[in-house]
Amino acid sequence: MAVLNVNIDHVATVRQARRTDEPDPVWAAALCELAGANGITVHLRQDRRHINDRDVRLLKETVACKLNLEMCMAEPIVKIAEQLRPEQITLVPEKREELTTEGGLDCARYKRRLAQVVKRMHKKGIFVSTFITPDPEQILASGETGCDAIELHTGPYANAKTPGAVKRRLAELETGKELGLENKLVVHAGHGLTYRNIGPVASISDLCEFNIGHSIVSRAVLVGMEEATAEMISLIEKFQEK
Repeated sequence: MAVLNVNIDHVATVRQARRTDEPDPVWAAALCELAGANGITVHLRQDRRHINDRDVRLLKETVACKLNLEMCMAEPIVKIAEQLRPEQITLVPEKREELTTEGGLDCARYKRRLAQVVKRMHKKGIFVSTFITPDPEQILASGETGCDAIELHTGPYANAKTPGAVKRRLAELETGKELGLENKLVVHAGHGLTYRNIGPVASISDLCEFNIGHSIVSRAVLVGMEEATAEMISLIEKFQEK
């Protein structure tokens, strides 16, 4: 049964729009947990555009479920992860000019660096995932460098415009999941998932974790964080039962 990690980055985005102290992502995380979320995900970017050092420190102290820290492999961020020791990190690519994470991490190209980071995280007892496209080369590189899990990039599926394109993207995710499992990797999924498109992805067997943020935070503006989280959990469970 797959579980939900709520990405609360955009709670901090609203706060940073006025450079004030509200809404507080730490409070948002507590409400997500009360609704049944299995984990809280935050991306500590190098430019600190939304989540900042204070946030991750307090989240580590207060989150009772899993804290998943999305991060790039830049040395200052790696050192913060070593000090913070979240339950999980998810390694992602990062460009300063992008609005959100674009594409997956090129694990094959940065294999040596990835292996170094994985080894350092494992020394701290941290579970390591990579955010990648469902490409065989990237899946194999994740396994070969010692990663524990992969998060399949669902953005291409979310952005597909025709039924045929949707079908192809779902097939890619299914194939990627199978290859991941064959290489003893836990398989997660995330990016661009919403209340409208979660169904077909949630129906894929053996995906064990979904990371969803923007859609839940957007819904929370209207119904509240706890209700928005509960609604997404309900949808995931509904489609997994089919």
